[in-house]
Amino acid sequence: MWYVYVVLCKDKKLYTGITNNLERRLKEHNSGHGGRFTRARRPVTLIYSESAKNRSKALKREARIKQLKRDQKLALI
Repeated sequence: MWYVYVVLCKDKKLYTGITNNLERRLKEHNSGHGGRFTRARRPVTLIYSESAKNRSKALKREARIKQLKRDQKLALI
């Protein structure tokens, strides 16, 4: 199972990503090993997630969510 997720960073910016282990990925983000964007914006809080059947579907959904404007992302949540 894959997941598409959105986290809220401490500076109120939103980050969207995918993973096959949501708990591990959030720990990585909050420990500074999750990615360059979130490294300086810790701590992050999970505010949205949805499951996908496979990695391909998760990547496509992630791309669609990333195209949304901030207010549209917040409406999704």
